[in-house]
Amino acid sequence: MEPQDRVRVQLTVNGSEVSRLVEARRTLADFLRDDLGLRGTHTGCEQGVCGACTVLVDGVAMRSCLTFAAQLDGAAVQTVEGLAGDGDLTPLQEAFRRRHALQCGYCTPGFLMTATEFLRENPSPSEQEIRTALSGQICRCTGYENIVQAVREAAGTLQADQRRQA
Repeated sequence: MEPQDRVRVQLTVNGSEVSRLVEARRTLADFLRDDLGLRGTHTGCEQGVCGACTVLVDGVAMRSCLTFAAQLDGAAVQTVEGLAGDGDLTPLQEAFRRRHALQCGYCTPGFLMTATEFLRENPSPSEQEIRTALSGQICRCTGYENIVQAVREAAGTLQADQRRQA
């Protein structure tokens, strides 16, 4: 590979500064998984359809299989590994566990990242709003019901936490 085919990328990933020289066409998914060892970001279809590779970039859910790492110089990226910063599960992760909103777990990181952004934007969603927000995520195991219920439960927990803090 010629040196001009590589670019320096500086990102904040899960709160840590990262600087790497990467191939210009390296996807963010491959960068996260292979270069940084963050295996929670899964690649399924590699066409942006399934949602397994969803991460947050500057707080917005993005398909990491469709994004080049070089495009994100200076951005903040959050992966599923960065959700529980202090080691405790977030209310959303806890609701997924409690509601058994996963089976094989392959799609779970994408659902968690999508729902994290969604609940930040809509902390009091209806069931239909949850279903619409998650409609871009594919799960072949669960039938979605427990996932929807987990997001509803997490929304209720987050609302209760906000009331206690007020």
